[in-house]
Amino acid sequence: MQSYSTLKTIIMKKNFFLAILCTLLLTSYTRMHAQDHMNMGKDQSNHNHTLLNTSNLQWKEGPASLPPGSKIAAMEGDMSKEGPFTVRLMLPKNYKISPHWHPAIEHVSVIKGAFYMGAGEQFNEGTATKLSEGGFAVMPIRTVHYAFTKKNATIQLHGVGPWGITYVNPADDPRKK
Repeated sequence: MQSYSTLKTIIMKKNFFLAILCTLLLTSYTRMHAQDHMNMGKDQSNHNHTLLNTSNLQWKEGPASLPPGSKIAAMEGDMSKEGPFTVRLMLPKNYKISPHWHPAIEHVSVIKGAFYMGAGEQFNEGTATKLSEGGFAVMPIRTVHYAFTKKNATIQLHGVGPWGITYVNPADDPRKK
């Protein structure tokens, strides 16, 4: 009888310790998984929570890859690095961007005024589409297009960097002037 009682006590103690060990391992795993999940969001976006109003935008001279006269305000990310980015561009009256393409998808939203866009290797105002305030355009990778304004306009450009622009006619590239 005593050996049965002793065996029962040993089994109960082992089960108790096994239960404690399982609880500790499960708790540790859950914490690690939760931390990994929190870090995953940070690693994937590499951005902070951002809230901006127009009055908070910091405008600078436009990039050298665009004709002179534009202004740019970075809103999210860095166009020159991998990852999502969002910028606003203020474009003056009669601004012209010659036919070009981008190595990644490009999204354009018209915030103020009108922005005209056309597709093809030849600049042709007659075949361009007018995008009014609220208008939106998507250019798939390497789609040759051109753009211009007739009056001042503000557009929002977003995509995934690194952003680049290649002009169909290298002589149109403002970086080479």
